[in-house]
Amino acid sequence: MLVLLAGIFVVHIATVIMLFVSTIANVWVVSDITKASVGLWKNCTSGGCDNILSYASEDALKAVQAFMILSIIFSVISLVVFVFQLFTMEKGNRFFLSGATMLVCWLCIMVGVSIYTHHYAGGYGTNYSTSHHGYSFILTWICFCFSFIIGVLYLVLRKK
Repeated sequence: MLVLLAGIFVVHIATVIMLFVSTIANVWVVSDITKASVGLWKNCTSGGCDNILSYASEDALKAVQAFMILSIIFSVISLVVFVFQLFTMEKGNRFFLSGATMLVCWLCIMVGVSIYTHHYAGGYGTNYSTSHHGYSFILTWICFCFSFIIGVLYLVLRKK
Protein backbone atom coordinates (compact mmCIF):
# COMPACT_ATOMS: atom_id res chain seq x y z
CA MET A 1 0.00 0.00 0.00
CA LEU A 2 2.86 2.35 0.83
CA VAL A 3 4.48 1.76 -2.57
CA LEU A 4 1.17 2.44 -4.31
CA LEU A 5 0.70 5.69 -2.38
CA ALA A 6 4.26 6.77 -3.18
CA GLY A 7 3.71 6.01 -6.87
CA ILE A 8 0.48 7.99 -6.96
CA PHE A 9 2.19 10.86 -5.15
CA VAL A 10 5.01 10.94 -7.73
CA VAL A 11 2.57 10.84 -10.64
CA HIS A 12 0.53 13.60 -9.01
CA ILE A 13 3.61 15.82 -8.65
CA ALA A 14 4.56 15.07 -12.27
CA THR A 15 1.04 16.04 -13.35
CA VAL A 16 1.23 19.35 -11.49
CA ILE A 17 4.59 20.14 -13.11
CA MET A 18 3.32 19.18 -16.57
CA LEU A 19 0.24 21.37 -16.09
CA PHE A 20 2.49 24.32 -15.19
CA VAL A 21 4.68 23.73 -18.24
CA SER A 22 1.81 23.22 -20.67
CA THR A 23 0.00 26.34 -19.47
CA ILE A 24 3.05 28.61 -19.41
CA ALA A 25 4.81 27.45 -22.59
CA ASN A 26 3.71 29.02 -25.83
CA VAL A 27 3.84 25.96 -28.05
CA TRP A 28 0.23 24.93 -28.47
CA VAL A 29 0.21 25.33 -32.26
CA VAL A 30 3.41 25.21 -34.33
CA SER A 31 3.65 26.51 -37.90
CA ASP A 32 4.86 24.09 -40.56
CA ILE A 33 6.10 26.86 -42.85
CA THR A 34 8.09 29.16 -40.54
CA LYS A 35 9.75 28.76 -37.16
CA ALA A 36 6.81 30.10 -35.21
CA SER A 37 4.45 28.91 -32.52
CA VAL A 38 1.50 30.26 -30.64
CA GLY A 39 0.23 29.53 -27.16
CA LEU A 40 -2.25 30.79 -24.65
CA TRP A 41 -0.31 33.94 -23.84
CA LYS A 42 2.13 34.88 -26.62
CA ASN A 43 2.99 34.50 -30.27
CA CYS A 44 6.59 33.30 -30.75
CA THR A 45 8.72 33.48 -33.89
CA SER A 46 12.42 32.89 -34.49
CA GLY A 47 13.02 36.53 -33.51
CA GLY A 48 11.41 36.16 -30.09
CA CYS A 49 8.03 36.26 -28.42
CA ASP A 50 5.59 39.14 -28.36
CA ASN A 51 2.34 39.73 -26.55
CA ILE A 52 0.37 40.15 -29.77
CA LEU A 53 -2.05 37.30 -30.35
CA SER A 54 -4.37 37.69 -33.29
CA TYR A 55 -7.17 36.13 -31.27
CA ALA A 56 -6.31 37.53 -27.82
CA SER A 57 -9.62 39.35 -27.45
CA GLU A 58 -11.73 36.26 -28.13
CA ASP A 59 -13.75 34.88 -25.26
CA ALA A 60 -12.77 31.32 -26.18
CA LEU A 61 -9.09 31.99 -25.47
CA LYS A 62 -9.93 33.70 -22.19
CA ALA A 63 -12.00 30.68 -21.19
CA VAL A 64 -9.13 28.32 -22.03
CA GLN A 65 -6.73 30.45 -19.99
CA ALA A 66 -9.12 30.49 -17.04
CA PHE A 67 -9.78 26.75 -17.10
CA MET A 68 -6.07 25.92 -17.37
CA ILE A 69 -5.28 28.13 -14.39
CA LEU A 70 -8.14 26.55 -12.46
CA SER A 71 -6.83 23.09 -13.28
CA ILE A 72 -3.43 24.01 -11.84
CA ILE A 73 -5.05 25.41 -8.70
CA PHE A 74 -7.24 22.34 -8.16
CA SER A 75 -4.33 19.99 -8.80
CA VAL A 76 -2.16 21.73 -6.21
CA ILE A 77 -5.04 21.82 -3.73
CA SER A 78 -5.61 18.11 -4.29
CA LEU A 79 -1.93 17.39 -3.63
CA VAL A 80 -1.94 19.40 -0.40
CA VAL A 81 -5.19 17.77 0.73
CA PHE A 82 -3.74 14.33 -0.07
CA VAL A 83 -0.70 14.92 2.14
CA PHE A 84 -2.90 16.38 4.88
CA GLN A 85 -5.39 13.50 4.76
CA LEU A 86 -2.63 10.92 4.73
CA PHE A 87 -1.63 11.80 8.28
CA THR A 88 -4.82 13.07 9.89
CA MET A 89 -7.94 11.20 8.80
CA GLU A 90 -9.18 7.72 9.62
CA LYS A 91 -9.08 4.93 7.08
CA GLY A 92 -12.60 5.07 5.60
CA ASN A 93 -12.66 8.77 4.71
CA ARG A 94 -9.03 9.22 3.92
CA PHE A 95 -8.77 10.18 0.25
CA PHE A 96 -12.30 11.15 -0.74
CA LEU A 97 -11.70 14.91 -0.74
CA SER A 98 -8.39 14.72 -2.62
CA GLY A 99 -9.96 12.41 -5.23
CA ALA A 100 -12.94 14.70 -5.71
CA THR A 101 -10.68 17.73 -6.05
CA MET A 102 -8.52 15.94 -8.61
CA LEU A 103 -11.61 15.03 -10.62
CA VAL A 104 -12.58 18.73 -10.63
CA CYS A 105 -9.07 19.41 -11.99
CA TRP A 106 -9.71 16.75 -14.65
CA LEU A 107 -12.96 18.45 -15.58
CA CYS A 108 -11.26 21.86 -15.89
CA ILE A 109 -8.58 20.38 -18.16
CA MET A 110 -11.23 18.70 -20.27
CA VAL A 111 -13.25 21.88 -20.74
CA GLY A 112 -10.21 24.07 -21.43
CA VAL A 113 -8.54 21.79 -23.95
CA SER A 114 -11.84 20.97 -25.63
CA ILE A 115 -12.54 24.66 -26.19
CA TYR A 116 -9.04 25.16 -27.58
CA THR A 117 -9.37 22.13 -29.84
CA HIS A 118 -12.74 23.29 -31.13
CA HIS A 119 -11.70 26.87 -31.86
CA TYR A 120 -8.02 26.71 -32.77
CA ALA A 121 -7.12 23.20 -33.92
CA GLY A 122 -5.66 23.06 -37.39
CA GLY A 123 -4.43 26.65 -37.17
CA TYR A 124 -7.86 28.29 -37.43
CA GLY A 125 -7.60 31.76 -35.98
CA THR A 126 -3.86 31.47 -35.32
CA ASN A 127 -2.65 32.81 -38.70
CA TYR A 128 -0.90 29.50 -39.42
CA SER A 129 -2.87 27.71 -42.12
CA THR A 130 -0.51 24.74 -42.17
CA SER A 131 0.37 23.81 -38.63
CA HIS A 132 0.49 21.00 -36.14
CA HIS A 133 -0.06 20.73 -32.40
CA GLY A 134 2.86 21.60 -30.17
CA TYR A 135 4.14 19.84 -27.10
CA SER A 136 2.08 22.01 -24.72
CA PHE A 137 -1.15 20.86 -26.31
CA ILE A 138 -0.08 17.20 -26.18
CA LEU A 139 1.20 17.56 -22.62
CA THR A 140 -2.17 18.93 -21.57
CA TRP A 141 -3.96 15.88 -22.95
CA ILE A 142 -1.49 13.66 -21.06
CA CYS A 143 -2.31 15.62 -17.89
CA PHE A 144 -5.98 15.06 -18.67
CA CYS A 145 -5.44 11.29 -18.60
CA PHE A 146 -3.22 11.35 -15.52
CA SER A 147 -5.59 13.54 -13.51
CA PHE A 148 -8.50 11.20 -14.23
CA ILE A 149 -6.48 8.14 -13.24
CA ILE A 150 -5.22 9.82 -10.06
CA GLY A 151 -8.70 11.03 -9.09
CA VAL A 152 -10.23 7.58 -9.56
CA LEU A 153 -7.37 5.92 -7.67
CA TYR A 154 -7.85 8.28 -4.76
CA LEU A 155 -11.54 7.39 -4.64
CA VAL A 156 -10.76 3.66 -4.81
CA LEU A 157 -8.05 3.92 -2.15
CA ARG A 158 -10.37 5.61 0.35
CA LYS A 159 -11.91 2.22 1.07
CA LYS A 160 -8.61 0.53 1.96
